[in-house]
Formats: sequence, C-alpha cells, structure tokens
Amino acid sequence: MYSQLRWPQSLLKNSKSDTQSRNYPSSVVHSFFSASMRFIQALLAWIVPIASAHILEPGETNNKEVLPDKEFLIETAPGETQWVTLDDKWKLRRNGQRFMDITATRDLGTVNTAAKEPVIFPYKCRHSFGVKPLIKYMSERRMRRNLKWLTSFHTRYYNSEYGRQSSDWILETVKYLTKRSVIKNRELSHFVTFKRFDHPWKQSSVIARIAGESETTIVIGAHLDSINLWLPTLSAPGADSGGSGAVTILEVFSALLESPHLRKQKAANTIEFHWYSGGEGGLLGSQAIFRDYEKYEHDVKAMLQQDMTGYIKGTLDAGLPERFGVVVDHVDAGLTRFIKTVIEQYCSIPWVETECGYACSDHASASKAGYPSAFVMESSFGNLNQHIHNSSDLIDNVSFYHMLEHAKMTLGFAYELAFHKFETTKMIMDG
Repeated sequence: MYSQLRWPQSLLKNSKSDTQSRNYPSSVVHSFFSASMRFIQALLAWIVPIASAHILEPGETNNKEVLPDKEFLIETAPGETQWVTLDDKWKLRRNGQRFMDITATRDLGTVNTAAKEPVIFPYKCRHSFGVKPLIKYMSERRMRRNLKWLTSFHTRYYNSEYGRQSSDWILETVKYLTKRSVIKNRELSHFVTFKRFDHPWKQSSVIARIAGESETTIVIGAHLDSINLWLPTLSAPGADSGGSGAVTILEVFSALLESPHLRKQKAANTIEFHWYSGGEGGLLGSQAIFRDYEKYEHDVKAMLQQDMTGYIKGTLDAGLPERFGVVVDHVDAGLTRFIKTVIEQYCSIPWVETECGYACSDHASASKAGYPSAFVMESSFGNLNQHIHNSSDLIDNVSFYHMLEHAKMTLGFAYELAFHKFETTKMIMDG
C-alpha cells in the first residue's frame, strides 16, 4: 500500500532550492510551504488510522486485521467511559490522555465484592541482613546488555509479531536465570515457576513466581510493550517507556534467586514478577491478569509498578538533584509510606512526591481489583522523559545508575514484604 503513495508533482517540482533559484516573492514561498504542511498533515491523518489497525507481518493474511472503525470502551477516570475507535485511542494518547481499555474487562473490580481486610504494612525495614548481601548481584552492565536486547526489536507493539518475540525473549531470559541459579547453587528449582499468560492479541504477558510458605503474594510489575503513537509500524525501541522498568525487575528477579532463605522457601509470602503485555494500549494485560486474580480470590497484599526508571536529564536540566518520583495519587497510602521507608533504607538518592493521574500505569489495574498498589518512577511527573512513544526513545537517554537505584528499591520492597507476617501485624493492631 505505502509503496504506491506518490507526492503530487506540483509540490515536488517546487522544492525550496527551486523557489530560491527563481527568486519567488516571500509571500509565494510562504504559501507554498503552508500548502505543503497541510498536505503532509492530511496524508498522516489518512495513513495513521490504516496503519495503526494492525501490523501485517511477512506472509500474514489480513483476515485477522483489527479494523480502525471497531470501537473500544475506555475509562478515562473512575466511572467515566466512552466508546472510541483504535485511531481515537492513539490520538488521545498523543494528546497526553491516559485511560484503561475496559472493553473486555468491564467487570474488573466487581467480580469479587467481598470486603477485603485493610492491609497493614511495616513501619520500618527489618530485613537488611537479607537484602544488602543481594545488592552485589545486580549490575549496571547486565541491565545495559538486557536493555540492548529488548530494544533491538523493531517495535514491541502488543499486536505484532515483534511484540510476540519480545515477550518470548522475556520468558526465555527468566528460564535461563532460573537454570543458572540451579546449576550455581546445586539446588532444585521447584520454588520458582514461570509461565506465559496468553491474550487474544499476539504478545503474551509473563509471570514468574518465587514460592513462599503461603499463597499470600507480593507482586512486582512492569509493562514490556512499546509503541510509536504515530504509526505502530514505525520503530519503537521503547528504551525507557517499557524497557527500563522491564529490565529493572528482571535484574531484581535474578538477584532474589541468590537468596538462600528464598531458595529454601523460608519466606512467609510468595513473590511474583509480572511483565505485562498491552500496557500502551490501555493497561490491557494487567487488567486481564488482575481480573483473574480477583475472580479466583488470589491473596495479593501489595503490588509495586516499575515503569520509566532510567531518565534523569529532565531533572538535572531543571537544576534538581537526581531522585525518585513517588506517586501519591490513585495509590495505597500505607504502601506508599512503606516505599519511602525502603528508599531511605536501601537507596543512595532521595524521593519526591508526584502525581500522574488516573490509569497512568499498570498499578491502576491492581487498585481497581481491590489490591493495594504503588508506583515509583524516574522523576517527578513534570521532568519525565519526553522522547517516549516514538523512535527517539533510545538507550542513550537512559541512566543505568538510576535504574540500579530503582532495582535496589524494588529488591528491598520485595524482600521485606516477602518475610513480613501480615496476619501477625493484624493481630497486634486488633489487640
């Protein structure tokens, strides 16, 4: 289709150099360029709805194409919904509007209406003896290598073959890290399991589980997909938006496998790592997972989202110190207070409170399902990476030192809560 597009000859022959050589009046030149820009905008308006419908891979027929006029139900704020086309979704995203695509998950948050007990989180860190020895197993070098692999896909758009390949890469890397730990420590790997969580679109989500003594679960999440919001067919390396968070939690998963206490299943609670598909399409993968968890009454005590963990230039350019952005809107207040404590205990940089609005990342899916969730990102909202969601979201814009700080925070969070006795805390509070 695109090879057949032709520029009008009337525009092509009047190039800038041509107008200069003929010494056209400035008003004529201005009119020409104004007409050119209007034509380009009209061309993009025509191309984007078609190209954003679906990426056709070599040899693939279009009988599975998602047509741009198909409508999707999105939620832009609690209880505020509207029907939109696929093209409308990308227009909203380009304009900064975040939302949940609830077309297939309208019952999220209503599946299990039983009242949940309030969760009481620790007021201080108690397991530094277990956390600090694990920090040495995390490295900027390995995170750089993994992020290079993840950004090597042309795009990780969730309904593309590249998206499928990228989720396969995450799963295979999780398998490799588990096998390496088994060989190194000469212990059975029954305490670690991993699986695909399939969706109607091509890219799967991935779940890795480090079993504890109980089914009470701590979830660490990140979305693995990327997108170019102008054309899903275009390059979307997604180094920061998607990639940095996915690699950060992968590094934490690897470090936790070195814990002898976790390998012997001495932790009170289970830890799960989630790499969500379709985050850029309206938190699609995380909604599907937490809908299942709600339906089958999974006991999730806490969920921490890591998304955009590597960009610091905006903060430094503003004359501010490098720091975490701790989100305080649409999150669990008690869990967020605990995260601040973890940062102060295990990290070398400070935190600042910030807001990011409704459905700004996958923690919103956990919250809607009734689970306590929190979100920490690379900076305050106003200093976030402006190169995301296009071909400029490159690895050169990422600070691996900053990503390592996020990994330390996530490691401390996961370990502390894995060994926290939630029921004991409840009994103390009740007493």
